[in-house]
Parts: sequence; C-alpha cells; structure tokens
Amino acid sequence: MADSQMLKDKVALVTGAGRGIGKEVALLMAEHGASVVVNDLGGGVDGSGSDTGPATEVAEEIIAKGGRAIANTGSVAERKDTEEMMRTAIETFGRIDIVVNNAGILRDTIFHKMSEPDWDSVLTVHLKGSFNVSRSAATYFREQEGGACVHFTSTSGLIGNFGQANYMAAKLGIVGLSKGIALDMQRYNVRSNCISPFAWSRMIGTIPDNTPEEKARVEKIKQMKPAHQAPLAVYLASDAAKDVTGQIFGVRMNEIFLFNQHRPVRSVHRSEGWTPETIADHMTPALKTSFTALDRSADIFSWDPI
Repeated sequence: MADSQMLKDKVALVTGAGRGIGKEVALLMAEHGASVVVNDLGGGVDGSGSDTGPATEVAEEIIAKGGRAIANTGSVAERKDTEEMMRTAIETFGRIDIVVNNAGILRDTIFHKMSEPDWDSVLTVHLKGSFNVSRSAATYFREQEGGACVHFTSTSGLIGNFGQANYMAAKLGIVGLSKGIALDMQRYNVRSNCISPFAWSRMIGTIPDNTPEEKARVEKIKQMKPAHQAPLAVYLASDAAKDVTGQIFGVRMNEIFLFNQHRPVRSVHRSEGWTPETIADHMTPALKTSFTALDRSADIFSWDPI
C-alpha cells in the first residue's frame, strides 16, 4: 500500500479499467485506499465484441494485493448499465465518491470517408458514455454533498490531428461536459476535471512504423507509460484537490501541463457597425496575425518526452 492513502474510505468507479491507463488508475487508486469498481466491457479498440476477462483480472489483482474491488462489464454507452454500476458500488462498498471516465474506442478515418456509424459509435462511447456515468453518479453526489469526476480528454481534441474528426469532437465535447458539471455541481461540493494523456496503449498502438522516422516516433511514444497518468488521477479524486475544479491537465511522461481554455484573444471595433466588405477589409487584416494555425498535437509537443 502507498505511504499516504489519499483515497482512504473512498469508493471509485473507473471505466475502461481492464487495460492501459484505466487499469493503472484503478490499481493506484486501490493502493491509495479506495474501493474500486473495475469497469470494462472488454471490447476491441473499435468497440466490437466483449470479454469479461480484463475487468475480472484487474479486480482480482487488486484483491490479491489486499485491496477491495469488484468487476463490472457494463457498457458506458447504455444508461441502464451506468445506473447498475452505481448500484454495484453502493451495494458492495456502501457509497460512490469518484468516477473516472476513461473508456473509449477509435474508428479513425479521413473525414471525407467517415461513415455515420464511425461518427456515432465514437461519440456515443466517449461523450455520451462520460455523460451517462457522470449523470448516474450525480444523484448520489448531490445527496451526499460531495464527489469527484475525472474525465480523459485528448490533445487530438484540444489541438488537432489527422483522420480523427469523430474522436476530436468527442474529446473536446468532454471538456465542455466537464466544465458544465463543475459549474452546476459546485454548490454540492462536486468537482470535475480533465486529463489529456500522452501514453502508449492499445488506443494508439496502430500508429504506422514503416519508415525510420515513424519507428523513432513510436519508440519515443512508448517511453510514455499508462502508469504515468495514474498519480494525477488519484490526486484529482482526493480531498487534497478540494479547490481544483473545471481544469484541463496534461501528463507527458514526467511533465504535467495546465491547458488554457477558450477566451477572447483580440477584438476590433467600428462605431458604425460592420458590413461583409469592411469585415474583409478591416477585421481580417487586423486579426489575422492572431489566428490559430492548423497545428496537430505533434507540432505543438515537438520535444522529446522527459
């Protein structure tokens, strides 16, 4: 067990906890004293199929180390399943204090080839799934006047990436959802924050490595382990973070970032109002130097992980 049990007597639900980041978060939360509902549908990266093995194995690993855990294989995309997750937590451990929205899938394709099912499935699991879990927990959080939501977003949404319009929309939507929860639930001492992870996992294991440059990039990414994400998740879920809410953090190996949020950058004014012509002649030249470039995550995070 950890020297300081920051989550002693807390009960946490971690989704997508059968592998990767979710597994590491569940293990460290248990190490810090939390009882954990280990949720994982056990599907493929694209959301297909199911398997009870991953969630069960992680729950058994926690129990073998002296912790308390129970496996759950419900789908975050189904509200009835997320309601059952809460009932499982309360019937097994007596309460629910923390939800970690980590479950996700990928269906990457260039936008002009993206199908409606590719769009719907990714938005449903990531964004609706985060809503379902958080909303199912909100009733209990309100009644007990306390709780914490930790959501996983992505620099694909915060900055950009090729071939991921569905994933980008879902992950940026989670940022809005988190802020909405933080604002609406603040009166009940409920906090909501986002983590944008850099880590090698199944979710990014399909990155091509056919050229020397691609191989070198993949090797750098592999240095960033899922376990690097877990300490921040534990902290944000703990009472030590009681004054931290509505924020977006990033973890890149041993670096932690605080991301800015949308605020006005510059403005222009015409006392007589605007026409399409004056917008073209005045506004665009005045503001163009402050336009945001079409960057991808790799363009902004261009240095090696440290």
